[in-house]
Amino acid sequence: MKCQQCDKPATFHITELTGGKPVELHLCEEHARQYLSSSSNEPTAVGSVSAALAQQMSVGQTAEELARLDQQSCPVCGITFFEFRSQGRLGCPHDYVCFQPQLEPLIVNIHGESEHVGKRPQHAASGSGDRTQLIRLRREMKEAIDDEKYERASQLRDQIQRIESGGA
Repeated sequence: MKCQQCDKPATFHITELTGGKPVELHLCEEHARQYLSSSSNEPTAVGSVSAALAQQMSVGQTAEELARLDQQSCPVCGITFFEFRSQGRLGCPHDYVCFQPQLEPLIVNIHGESEHVGKRPQHAASGSGDRTQLIRLRREMKEAIDDEKYERASQLRDQIQRIESGGA
């Protein structure tokens, strides 16, 4: 998608409620800086996402730092920070640990806290370690197939089947 102000790729997708209706903006980094700095000068609600982004960008996230950060990937599921930024979804529970320095301020801005203090299910999900391992093994198996290492892929497939059948 292209920036609404120029022909550069849009890397920032901002949705603001104006008059009760959502208005979507698709901007490149340069125009996003201009937009966010102009909107951060106006009185904004505490916790406003645009104000938080403006503050984060003004703190010194240069294009080079952002490009370096975008290349960072989760060792378990393989999702990159760029994929998270563009999709808005993480790949596995391990991503919260992998991207913690970047996610912490976002979570605090959105929820006001970074730690859950409410109710929890009585039957908490057990086996999240197994799920994380399955995600990693499936990614490794796909890479082995792509690299035509079929023997390694069959070993990984057998491991996956053992975990799924409960006989880890």
